[in-house]
Amino acid sequence: MPVALVIGGSLGGLLAANLLRSIGWRVQVFERVGDDLASRGAGIGTHEELLDIMHRIGITVDASIGVHPESRTCLDRTGNVQHTMPRPRILSSWGRLYRALKDNFPAEDYFFGKSLVSFTDEESGGSRLRPRSRIAALFSDGSTAQGDLIIGADGIRSTVRAQILPDVQPQYAGYVAWRGLIPESSLPAELHREIFSHNMVCYPDGDAMTMYAVPGPNNDVRPGHRAYNWVWYHPVDNAGLASLCTDATGHCHGSAIAPGLIRQEVIEEMIATSRRALAPQCVTVIELTEQPFFQAIFDLDSPRLYAKRAAILGDAAFVARPHVGMGVTKAALDAESLADALVECADIDAALARYSERQQLFGTRVVARARLVGAHLGAQVTKPPETWTPRERHQDPVRMMNESGARLRDVPELIELVRAYRGSRGAFGEAAVAGLIA
Repeated sequence: MPVALVIGGSLGGLLAANLLRSIGWRVQVFERVGDDLASRGAGIGTHEELLDIMHRIGITVDASIGVHPESRTCLDRTGNVQHTMPRPRILSSWGRLYRALKDNFPAEDYFFGKSLVSFTDEESGGSRLRPRSRIAALFSDGSTAQGDLIIGADGIRSTVRAQILPDVQPQYAGYVAWRGLIPESSLPAELHREIFSHNMVCYPDGDAMTMYAVPGPNNDVRPGHRAYNWVWYHPVDNAGLASLCTDATGHCHGSAIAPGLIRQEVIEEMIATSRRALAPQCVTVIELTEQPFFQAIFDLDSPRLYAKRAAILGDAAFVARPHVGMGVTKAALDAESLADALVECADIDAALARYSERQQLFGTRVVARARLVGAHLGAQVTKPPETWTPRERHQDPVRMMNESGARLRDVPELIELVRAYRGSRGAFGEAAVAGLIA
């Protein structure tokens, strides 16, 4: 039985691990964090293709997978409704998907506290014409593991990618996403009636905010037990990012900082800025958040997805700005394509070449689309105003509502690639999604 070593035990790694097990591989997952990840993350959007791949793995996909907003509604800075439109998406939480994928995978093959240091890819037997490679992985605790294939699903700072594509580095986009999650019960009754059943957005020039309901603690979707998720994209230059990532002792943590280390004055300034920039409904949600946090927004575009017996997928391969709302779905499509290629091809080397050929163009197009949708945000601090393109100079709220978080089926340059590979496969077409919502 061939053995795969999956580096990274988050959603991308678990999707790959479960799919490879389904085709007869033994899979071991190595996660650098020392404990369960279910409490991490916030809201995410789903796509029909993601639901279908989870169904293929054997995970029950029912109405508890998420919450369906009645509409997408745009507010102006004063809080008045600018525009409203249907919102045919199921919005879920990171923890809901992680729990389902983690529980479906054998606990004895999932290892916490394993940070990859390096790996070697050496010939170990086989014939002269068809030598056999063997992967040996070394972890920071001194332990090792061996397998026939190593898969980097270890995110934007991937150690696997750093070894096979050392020149590929994330590029800061010029803005951050402030985020938060509040219990449904924390919303004042009047505000709850106004916003909770809707995906609320606010698009003043130079900023963008989205808010929507997701499953609550323990993936609870009962009324009164859900949560409300918000994301606010705000321009920040490089010096400002360094300041945001500096803790109370004066230590700068690079381009990311743990939520609990964010200085109180940083949060207070963020709230003050929101009062000047956003609709009052958005400000209230921010003020009700116990622990806001932020992530810097990056672009990452890899020219290929493998080298010898090492492959990368998900955010280790491509990082698209979150406006397209398909980070997890892209990781799922990567994992499915890799698993299918391993079935279709006579050897691992040919399978990796086929996988890379299928998914590299898709990832490039996702990144390009995300850059286009977020162009007005990045330009605020990265380019002089006189050089801004029409897209960078002004954001049209209706266009933003249509383009951000659109379904794959509504993005021609992406769906043509997905359908070319997946064909008519898929249990979760529009009718099935409508059934879940009902």
